[in-house]
Amino acid sequence: MWIHKTFAELTKKELYGILQTRVEIFVVEQECPYPEVDGKDEDCLHIWLEKEGEMVAYCRIVPPDGGEHYHSIGRVLVKEAHRGCGYARQVMDRAIKVLKEDFKVKHISLHGQEHLRHFYGSFGFKEVSEVYLEDGIPHVDMRMEV
Repeated sequence: MWIHKTFAELTKKELYGILQTRVEIFVVEQECPYPEVDGKDEDCLHIWLEKEGEMVAYCRIVPPDGGEHYHSIGRVLVKEAHRGCGYARQVMDRAIKVLKEDFKVKHISLHGQEHLRHFYGSFGFKEVSEVYLEDGIPHVDMRMEV
């Protein structure tokens, strides 16, 4: 079941699960100590796929802020036990659909890990920056027209 919630709509348990999963993947699994709780969640739409009561895939839609010109898709993840099942593609499709149909955006951006640029490119994202290090991990900025 797909769930879409604003920060205000999240239960404490849901918020805890989102943050726990993001830390588990982006900090622990990727061995990247950085401030995962970045102050943006309150303005985001949180989207996740739940199977049998467990979040298996997640992303957030971040509104433009701090010099950004476009809504972006961020914190895209699939729990390790559920990788290889197509959930990353499903969560991206869902986020793009929400941005196109509900938010009526003309462009979508993302700051993706460099090794995933071909995956994001398969949705129509084009690279708009050189590869750069963010928290010690190579990233590239990408954008797509919808």
